[in-house]
Amino acid sequence: MSVPLLKIGVVLSTMAMITNWMSQTLPSLVGLNTTKLTAAQGGYPDRSIGVLPANPEESWQVYSSAQDSEGRCVCTVVAPQQTMCSRDARTKQLRQLLEKVQNMTQSIQVLDQRTQRDLQYVVKMEDQLRGLETKFRQVEENHKQNIAKQYKAIKAKMAELRPLIPVLEEYKADARLVQQFKEEVQNLTSSLGLLQQEMGAYDYDDLHSRVISLEERLRACMQKLGHCQEKMMTLSDLAAHRLNMSHKYTDSSVPVDAGLSNTSQNVMACGKLTGISDAITIKTSGSRFGSWMTDPLAPEGDTRVWYMDGYHNNRFVREYKSMADFMTSDNFTSHRLPHPWSGTGQVVYNGSIYFNKFQSNMIIKFDFKTSTISKSQRLDNAGYSNTYHYAWGGHSDIDLMVDEGGLWAVYATNQNAGNIVISKLHPLTLHIIQSWTTNHPRRSAGESFMICGTLYVTNGYSGGTKVYYAYHTNSSTYEYIDIVLQNKYSHISMLDYNPRDRALYAWNNGHQVLYNVTLFHVIRSEQL
Repeated sequence: MSVPLLKIGVVLSTMAMITNWMSQTLPSLVGLNTTKLTAAQGGYPDRSIGVLPANPEESWQVYSSAQDSEGRCVCTVVAPQQTMCSRDARTKQLRQLLEKVQNMTQSIQVLDQRTQRDLQYVVKMEDQLRGLETKFRQVEENHKQNIAKQYKAIKAKMAELRPLIPVLEEYKADARLVQQFKEEVQNLTSSLGLLQQEMGAYDYDDLHSRVISLEERLRACMQKLGHCQEKMMTLSDLAAHRLNMSHKYTDSSVPVDAGLSNTSQNVMACGKLTGISDAITIKTSGSRFGSWMTDPLAPEGDTRVWYMDGYHNNRFVREYKSMADFMTSDNFTSHRLPHPWSGTGQVVYNGSIYFNKFQSNMIIKFDFKTSTISKSQRLDNAGYSNTYHYAWGGHSDIDLMVDEGGLWAVYATNQNAGNIVISKLHPLTLHIIQSWTTNHPRRSAGESFMICGTLYVTNGYSGGTKVYYAYHTNSSTYEYIDIVLQNKYSHISMLDYNPRDRALYAWNNGHQVLYNVTLFHVIRSEQL
């Protein structure tokens, strides 16, 4: 019971005590000494008290009952004739008592009204307090739940960052090894220079033995450097590389490939795909299907990211100023294409986007600088509108891609029984330079990408995924391989290679992820 209700109970108890005192004490104060019970109207007994003398005409008759129907004390007094009581001291005393009783009765009535009003007010306040208490409990529970959710989110982020600590430690150690290897290569270069100057001082056999010795030392150095580089080129380093562009993965001893000859950048030597690292999540955004990419021919310092959500009925391409903006904010510029695209096989190459026009086999080159179509060309006999799509569907009949050699199109035709066709395209005219027909069904492929003129095909798009088929355009041969591809979010709808970053860009069920690749390159003696 609340404190206001206790106070009301005390007031009511006090009123009952005053009533009882009046009924018991009043007769004795005025000298009443006779008591009789009479039947009041209605059959209820009343207490009648007489005042001496016993003659009714000369005495006071006081009638009182404990309480009426409303719980109030009622006292009835019948006075004798005026002439008989006007000088009676008892009469004056009784009159004074009656006035006091009337005053007390009025006070009690006023107090009762106030008590009833306060009781109603207290009842309302009690209901309001209970409602407020319930709301406070709900707010407290919601606050605890929000704190728990934030703690789980922070804990998950820390779990993602924790594996990078040993990677950074290895990077520090490997950086020292790279410096040692660099010094060793410089020593070898000096030795070769001296050897070139002293060629006339040695016979052929001696010179040949020294060349073989230097070649073996160089191979050992390159092998150690390859192992070290394989550790260093983790995806965390790749993400940092895309953020600050502080250095390029280049090798000044290797000439520029034909596809990248119109840039001042050098690329690492081509080779055969031997490994794909685990996926690193760059961002979580968009729908289940989409594509994102960077321009492999972008000038120095240009790290823009291009983002296309969905696989059909969309015309808007987002441009982020840098990988950092893409990872940490939603600040972007929107470009509206003249036609909606089809599938997720778009590619940005040398400042333009190449895409397949929706419900057609038309390839369009759109220049971002002028916001106009610079070239369009039909890909003859190529299937479209889910005729020869990848296994996951999505109008993915025509897939455009870029590698060290330039621009490619991967599709299927009726003439090749729905099997994959590879075509090298001229980036300016979009004409087919050369085509290769394979024996791999287009609809059985999960995704595909080109590296150094070789098409690599995955066995699916969901669950356990691996790269299992490779077609080499330089020899027109194919082979079956087994390279695991981590399908972190269980649905890959886009997979493309960027030769500048030596990385695979993927759209995995609403997540934008990167994979680092390892290529095997044989160093021949004529390359030394």
